Amino acid sequence: MKIAYALIFLILYSTFHVAQFKPTVEIKIFLDQNRWLSRQLSVKEINRYSDLIPNKIKTSSSYNFETSSPDTMKYNMYGDLRNDNPFYNPKSPWWMVVFKVTTSNLSTFLIDRYIFNYDFSTVGFNSWKHNLQTGWEWDVDRFGMNYFFHPFSGSMYYNGARTNGYNFFESIPFTFLGSLEWEYFGENTLPSYNDIINTPVNGIFLGEIFYRLGSNILDDRTTGADRLFRELAVAILSPTRFLSRLLSGDISRSVPEEVYQKEPLNVTLSAGYHKVNEGTKIEKGTHSANFNIHLDYGNPFEKRSRKPYDYFKIRTDFDFGVGRKIINTVTGYGMIFGSNIQTGDLEMLAGFFQHMNFFDNKTFELGTIAFGPGIISKLPMSKGSSLYTNLHISLVPFAGLSGRFGPDNSQVRDYNYGGGAEAKLQSTLNLGKWVSLTFIGYYWWFHTFVGDAGNNYVALIRPRIAFNLFNNVSIGFEHMVYYSDRYPRDFPSVHSVRTEQKIFLQLFIEQFKFKRLYDDF
Repeated sequence: MKIAYALIFLILYSTFHVAQFKPTVEIKIFLDQNRWLSRQLSVKEINRYSDLIPNKIKTSSSYNFETSSPDTMKYNMYGDLRNDNPFYNPKSPWWMVVFKVTTSNLSTFLIDRYIFNYDFSTVGFNSWKHNLQTGWEWDVDRFGMNYFFHPFSGSMYYNGARTNGYNFFESIPFTFLGSLEWEYFGENTLPSYNDIINTPVNGIFLGEIFYRLGSNILDDRTTGADRLFRELAVAILSPTRFLSRLLSGDISRSVPEEVYQKEPLNVTLSAGYHKVNEGTKIEKGTHSANFNIHLDYGNPFEKRSRKPYDYFKIRTDFDFGVGRKIINTVTGYGMIFGSNIQTGDLEMLAGFFQHMNFFDNKTFELGTIAFGPGIISKLPMSKGSSLYTNLHISLVPFAGLSGRFGPDNSQVRDYNYGGGAEAKLQSTLNLGKWVSLTFIGYYWWFHTFVGDAGNNYVALIRPRIAFNLFNNVSIGFEHMVYYSDRYPRDFPSVHSVRTEQKIFLQLFIEQFKFKRLYDDF
């Protein structure tokens, strides 16, 4: 693995070391039934690159350079592209995407087989025949493997298409294809029902988020060290996007303008002390260091036409010092479709959302796929103070929940599969710039269909307060209460309450962007 990362770094370094500082500008404009297929140029671009643009384009009365076509080049309120520029992001043939998805599986197999030498990676014609003839099962992999690492793999399949000119919906079939390939041919174990659900569905969720974040990082106008670190960050975030850019030559291209959609990205980083109590006894329990990343992408209150994942939230918690369960939480949602509404001072985004929840800690294991309606709202309370509220109600077609008495440290399945519903409420009151009061509440109902049959009711309540110290740095306290009521059909019911506390320092970065090291070529 170290060798692989070293090779990636050397490829990146050599590519950008020889990149031309001044781009070659190649303007190609296509027409299809009197509509733009690719792009239009602003007056600013015409003046800036007038010596490079053919006169027949500049003087043509058929082209309006002062306005953007309603179907192509549009900008958000921050002046960034609302859609990837199709001239620089052409759609690849479907077979090329299949090749890249298959290459992703092949590279994963080679690492598993020849670097880590996993038993399951010993595959061949006999295992493939056995898998095809025998059929499917519910596997016994540990929770983190099924509800985090498999969706992460699914995000790679998704980006095999997304980074090659395919939109959100067009990329979905390739995600299922990659998962099917792996289930039948990547392992010597039988293909599993849970993987063909979790891998592509939550993989789509993570894949679109990784693609959007990667687009915010990339800037094909940059060169040198600036370009190197951007490409390296995207290689870590989405290896298939790095591979696609490497094969297409985009990794070293230099262009005169922005080519990817970008939206404002608010980043909240926090670090501090985490205490997990023994039940509700605060004097007993475990201690750890906690690090949290909270990403808020897109402006939900900008009045505009919407497409999938123009707005999303995701939060990830890391715990250090409590064993192997380092990735504590990954939870978030992305808008699939929606519209803006305003009533007086109340601004809202109402829509349909996809949710992912992954909790893997000493208290409980819970993972879900969920879809449902939601409302994001902002209500000014006074000068400098506003109330932000997120309310979601969703169906949960597939979920995993730890057994009756919580998780253990085994490397096999100690959780049940089921489905049900969930509700989420988050409300934050900002009192000027000095105090922030937040209430977060989650509620789930699950009916088990694989494992201990029965119904389960789980709730999380997380009140939080933060005080601003200076600039965008705050100190805060969070108390979490976990309720679990489980009614298995063949065992006595179980009721438990557990609590946790966090004390943290928090840094808020508003409209974070990877700025270029220079403004002009």
